Order: sequence, then structure tokens, then C-alpha cells
Amino acid sequence: MFALQLARAAGARVVLTTSSRAKAARARAIGADHVIDYVATPEWGAAVREWSGGGVDLVVEVGGSGTLDQSVDAAGFGSAISLIGVLTGIRSEVSIRPIFYKALTIRGIYVGPVRMFESLNRALRVTGIRPVIDRVFRFDEARAAYEYLASGAHFGKIVIAINN
Repeated sequence: MFALQLARAAGARVVLTTSSRAKAARARAIGADHVIDYVATPEWGAAVREWSGGGVDLVVEVGGSGTLDQSVDAAGFGSAISLIGVLTGIRSEVSIRPIFYKALTIRGIYVGPVRMFESLNRALRVTGIRPVIDRVFRFDEARAAYEYLASGAHFGKIVIAINN
């Protein structure tokens, strides 16, 4: 959701994938220009390319091995893919040809340097962006919080409060 919010603040048009109608509606309310149901449209990379008129400039890839090929398909010539998640695993057999053909840059992101974190915080202050918080759990509910996270039902951040 931060990627969506930051992209909109920068003036970008945003396409988002989800399998939930409720999440799609919430994403549109936050600023997504287009939402694709990845279950109903398993070849969503082509749908993104069609919607964008040739491919997007930046893909924020959170799925990992199970969705990377679709992200490559969605990307336009000379664009970038920021791989920030591995929800579907860390091992992948990826078709190399379209990466070369499209002159793509793929960057894995784990934790950035302090200066990037400080820049993010400045951007949040300037834009007024606030994190989307789905649910707050008490500390003694931490196990339930992780189970909720694993369910994939959340939309935005899950918080575990240390002091209630």
C-alpha cells in the first residue's frame, strides 16, 4: 500500500493485482487507477501491458518466484522491477529472453540504508501519507497476528502493540 500511495503522490498511474473484490475496492479508494484480479486473469502481465499501452515503467514485485514471469511480462522496454517479496518462494525458473529483449533492470530489495529510510520519512511528512493499518493486535495476541498475516486476508499493515 505504501508503494501505491507513494506512486500516486509522485503522479504515477497505478495498476494493482489482487484476488479480492473488497481489497480491489479499497485499493481504488486509496488511488489505484486499475485493478486486475489475478485469479480470474492468470496472464495478468499481458493485461497490464494492454492497459498501460505497452508495459509499465516500474513493477513492485511482492510475490517472488510464482509471479516474477508475469511481472516481466507486465514491464515495458527499459523498465525496472523491484523485487521486494517472496510470498510464493525464493526459487524460480524465469525466462531470460524477455529480460534481455526488454532491457529490464531487476533489483532485489531487502533492507535499505539509513539514508533511504530518512528519505522515505521526509516523503511521508511532505505528502501526509499514513500507513494503511488493517488491524492492531495486543502483544499477547501475537500468535493470532501472525496467523492473520499468513492467511493473506489483511489489507495494509498488521500491528502488534507492545503497550495497550
